[in-house]
Amino acid sequence: MSKNQTLQLNDGNTIPQFGFGVWQVDADVAEDVVSQALKIGYRHIDTAKIYGNEEGVGRAIASSGIAREELFVTTKLWNDDQGYESTLEAMDKSLERLGLDYVDLYLIHWSQPEKGKYLETWKAFQEIKASGKARSIGVSNFTEKALQDVLDTGVVPAAHQIELHPYFNQQALRELGAQHGIVTEAWSPLGQGKADLQDETIGKIAEAHGATPAQVVIAWHLAIGNVVFPKSVTPERIQENWDAQKLTLTPEEIEQINGLTRDNGRIGPDPADFND
Repeated sequence: MSKNQTLQLNDGNTIPQFGFGVWQVDADVAEDVVSQALKIGYRHIDTAKIYGNEEGVGRAIASSGIAREELFVTTKLWNDDQGYESTLEAMDKSLERLGLDYVDLYLIHWSQPEKGKYLETWKAFQEIKASGKARSIGVSNFTEKALQDVLDTGVVPAAHQIELHPYFNQQALRELGAQHGIVTEAWSPLGQGKADLQDETIGKIAEAHGATPAQVVIAWHLAIGNVVFPKSVTPERIQENWDAQKLTLTPEEIEQINGLTRDNGRIGPDPADFND
């Protein structure tokens, strides 16, 4: 696979399939590691208001010397800001922290089904897109029902970001998204470095390719069409993850990894129950 390969979004825009994530990275550290990633060649950065590092990401972008149109920046609306007016205000504040005129993708971070504000929030997202403050809009951590509710508005999300790794491959949600041209983005793509990377099957595939288990998992994500942005604060790992784009798995290896999914493989909160 070529580096920085892009996928077509259903709104006519494109998204780099491989990117850099900054979840659980302090703002000052984020500035440093995003700068490193941009120097290596990364052009897609995924952040969120709740990460508390939009300012650091923005400083790295500003000092990079890279033209804005060459970058793809995603941020996310936090749960407290759901609702029409509060969403519009939150977008402006995120842009201010990032030091940008627009983001390439803005996501509703969680559906919060019990609060029932996601459709009102989605209306505000449509206004944000129309204003040019976000080139594309999408959702994150939505239940199938919440996603269907959004689809029923007639405005289809460009992307759906969900927990997704070999032990929890979310086939049903991926297929629902694909039916509507929604690109699936994977968070915790390496299973937070736990059991997935120690799996015997993944280890054997890595050995066969002279690659690391993490590189094999990244290559699997890319092969099945996911957008993926592994997080690291280690320079060697940032480079190693980038180099995973060179790795091509065989159809048999992809199927072997597909077969690792398990019903109890979820690591993070279940969107159906997450209403904090």
